Amino acid sequence: MSSPYNTERPSDPAAAGPIEQRIAVVVNGNAKNATADVISTLDQILSGGDLFVSRKLSDARHIAKTLVARGYGTVLTGGGDGTFTVMVTEVVHEARRSGRPLPRFGLLKLGTGNSLAWVVGAQGAERQDLQADIRRLIEDAGSRSIRLIEVEGFIAPFCGLGADALVLADYGKVKSALAKTPLGRVAPGPLGYALAATTRSIPRFLGLKMPHCRVRNDGAEAYRLGPKGSIMGPPIATGQTLYEGPMRICALSTIPYYGYGFRMFPYAEERSDRMNLRIATIGPLSFIRHFTEIWRGEYENPEELVDFLVDAVTIEVDPETDFQIAGDPRGKRKTLSALLSPTPIKLVDFYAPPNVE
Repeated sequence: MSSPYNTERPSDPAAAGPIEQRIAVVVNGNAKNATADVISTLDQILSGGDLFVSRKLSDARHIAKTLVARGYGTVLTGGGDGTFTVMVTEVVHEARRSGRPLPRFGLLKLGTGNSLAWVVGAQGAERQDLQADIRRLIEDAGSRSIRLIEVEGFIAPFCGLGADALVLADYGKVKSALAKTPLGRVAPGPLGYALAATTRSIPRFLGLKMPHCRVRNDGAEAYRLGPKGSIMGPPIATGQTLYEGPMRICALSTIPYYGYGFRMFPYAEERSDRMNLRIATIGPLSFIRHFTEIWRGEYENPEELVDFLVDAVTIEVDPETDFQIAGDPRGKRKTLSALLSPTPIKLVDFYAPPNVE
């Protein structure tokens, strides 16, 4: 899930229509599906917005300054979760610095399997549908407000420490390896995850001792969840320890999915003012045995899964553990702090009623 940016050629900003009604499109030029043909197609069909093709991470801020200064009504990203995360991060930071309003954000259906695509109904289309997608975005797609996570300067839908960072990295490698084989069409999804877990990740986990994890509540009252998302026990006050013990995964999200329908965080949308903190100690054999239930977000076992609703936490792990933000590996961490972003963003939502803001 790469997210490099480089501004190429935007179209004429004086083109048709008031700027606040127009769209800008930022495509990750290094993404697999951002071919020259796709970029050319976008260039031809965009009559009311500017096209930016990104290639280097260092240019994200420049693109964001242009988008915010011009006051576009909608910014669409084409690429993976990393592309969306970097663009939203830079646009929000620039809007805060300049005191200007945020655009709404959307996802182009380039077959990237974004986690957010499953939330807003933007998954599964092929590039020949781009013209219809953009027309629908302009004419009748509604919007929804969503709050993301702020962690290490990024604004992202999810982040995690431990096995999920390894599995996501392994999944990317397996998907790339299968891309040119007869399994290439089905690798992006449950099959790819299962192969990554069983052939790469799980063998590494066997016999490994789980890291020790401590999670402190840094925000408002937190809540431990029980069966079907029910509240268990009294609220947990600021400064109290939410969890201390072994962990294989410690992750946060404001959306249910990791992508391709993997419902990793079934309680992420329970409250708009909280994130879903999930701590898992699931062993390799249990993961394989219950893979379908885990994929659907239906697996419940308090001995292996603990869920909380939180708005700010500090996580400490020993020894240091692999870390990912929006699926992109970020190295190893011993400690990190994360909070629910105070800045809601509007997201183009194909499930929302037309033209509902």
